[in-house]
Amino acid sequence: MNPNDLRAQLCTFIDDAVSLDPDTPVAPDTDLLMTGLVDSLGVVQIVSWMEQELGIVVEPTDVVLEHFQTVDAMAGFVERRRALTDAAPAADPVGHDA
Repeated sequence: MNPNDLRAQLCTFIDDAVSLDPDTPVAPDTDLLMTGLVDSLGVVQIVSWMEQELGIVVEPTDVVLEHFQTVDAMAGFVERRRALTDAAPAADPVGHDA
């Protein structure tokens, strides 16, 4: 999924399922937390969506303002997380680690 598609999916999910003000559309650079559009429960819902829909693991230490303040920040976090996952060595399924 390219970054623009990810941003569009995140905006749609937040608009439809998380936003506390459905009359205010979410843009990639909207400050979700400082404007009050998303509260802490909303962040938990977004984390759950990321894990289920995008197949990434979000550690509790990853849930910080700089990763979840805007959709742009979330997309950057997801891309960095994917890059780390792709760069990690694959585990030996038979158990013969080198």
